[in-house]
Amino acid sequence: MGVPSSDRIQYLYNSSGRWIAFRQGKYVFDTKGKWVGWLPWGDGQVVDVEGRYLGTIYPEDRLYRTLAHRKRGYPGYPGYPGRPGYPGYPGFAGRSRLPPATADVQELTPG
Repeated sequence: MGVPSSDRIQYLYNSSGRWIAFRQGKYVFDTKGKWVGWLPWGDGQVVDVEGRYLGTIYPEDRLYRTLAHRKRGYPGYPGYPGRPGYPGYPGFAGRSRLPPATADVQELTPG
């Protein structure tokens, strides 16, 4: 689960292989380019723009919600990242089995 460079786009998918978000640096955007979250700790845990747990980036570029995630303190506010522009359509990633105690992220809308 390496951290991509700030200019590289990491496309994120749900378990059915549908593209649901993308990451650019520490910021996560929905498929329309709206900022929906960020990675404050650099370890794959994503919080929404209000600082609440949103999901975790798993191998194979999957974004899942860990049902029993470890709660952390308030991550602060990183500052508005601006608009990233449209990243292009990455296509379908193929199905993937959900890891134990996880669920697909259902909705990606800013706070």
